[in-house]
Amino acid sequence: MTALAEIEARIAERVQAAGTSFFWAMRLLPAERRAGMFAIYAFCREVDDIADGDEPPSRKLALLADWRRELDRLYAGEPVREVAIALLGPLQRYGLLKADFEAVIDGMEMDAREDITAPSLATLDLYCARVASAVGKLSVRVFGADGPVAVAAAESLGRALQLTNILRDLAEDASRGRLYLPMELLQRHGVPPGPASAAIRHPNLPLVGRDLAGIARGHFAAAAGAMARCPRRAMRPAALMGAMYAAILDRLVEADWRQPELRVGLPSWQKIWLVLRHGFT
Repeated sequence: MTALAEIEARIAERVQAAGTSFFWAMRLLPAERRAGMFAIYAFCREVDDIADGDEPPSRKLALLADWRRELDRLYAGEPVREVAIALLGPLQRYGLLKADFEAVIDGMEMDAREDITAPSLATLDLYCARVASAVGKLSVRVFGADGPVAVAAAESLGRALQLTNILRDLAEDASRGRLYLPMELLQRHGVPPGPASAAIRHPNLPLVGRDLAGIARGHFAAAAGAMARCPRRAMRPAALMGAMYAAILDRLVEADWRQPELRVGLPSWQKIWLVLRHGFT
């Protein structure tokens, strides 16, 4: 096994061990494209772990700046870090844009500078664009879809997935002092923005959750419309991710945020059914 193959195997093991819906969707891809997506996932995991870590903000920002320098080396064809080495082939094959990787780091810096608490809708949208839609734009290139319609699908689906994550992870985020629910919706329903641990226990939290779920559903619908105009085979992984997260959102709305500490997920049978429905049509 070559050194690159060993790196790719270690990254694939990490992705599989994470047990995410992402892994199910990426299994639909040919091996070379799947390895590219695993490398993108590993990059996102590394910078996300920095933002979510226990280091002081100055140290987190320094570590993210190190990754910016690694991107410079990567795009010069001289990566040093294992994950960047795994990204070199995909960026050359699929034309991955440096600006999209940099946008992801921009989003992580938003988390690293301070604990985000009740951002405006505009700030939340910018955050979603950076930490999720930018990843989507990298992903559609690996999938084999390009052009304005594929970018539009990535923009909308990334926002839908991130808003679903926010609505699912309220308690986990609150344990870090973070509250991604937008200020406008909190004010609309009389929920004080802080502390985060109190906000997620407020009796009007379900009203906020339903409103944000409505925004997420709008993004899911826009993504579906854009994907319908893209090559179907190329967008299968995106369609599957969208279906899985839309199902999670439905379960969250059904649970109505009565116990936000209970993590909502999908049973294996439903994941398998969604794979069969979206992976082979």
